[in-house]
Amino acid sequence: QVQLQESGGGLVQAGGSLRLSCAASGRTFSSYAMGWFRQVPGKEREFVAGISLNGGSTRYVDSVKGRFTISRDNTKNTVSLQMLSLKPEDTAAYYCAASRGLRAPMSPRSYDYWGQGTQVTVSS
Repeated sequence: QVQLQESGGGLVQAGGSLRLSCAASGRTFSSYAMGWFRQVPGKEREFVAGISLNGGSTRYVDSVKGRFTISRDNTKNTVSLQMLSLKPEDTAAYYCAASRGLRAPMSPRSYDYWGQGTQVTVSS
């Protein structure tokens, strides 16, 4: 079992940056592909970025390409999301999630473990 805890959310002005981190418990972190999702009230949870279990492959939703970067450190059991040039439409609760398998799927139903989320608010 994997327990996930996000941190790093907050309030930032448009154009600013934030770095989200997700700390994972357990000794099997490197066996999971990891993903970041976001959700606003009344909408479905949206895939933002994913990284393969060895960090060799990443994927992003089109709206964040070139602005967000996902990375992981399997020696520290952490996955991070560096967010640059933030826009008001990036405002959401952000969640990290773990999926068994090599690559990070885009469907939230393919993830086995979830963190509690961290709020990101971007003001205009």
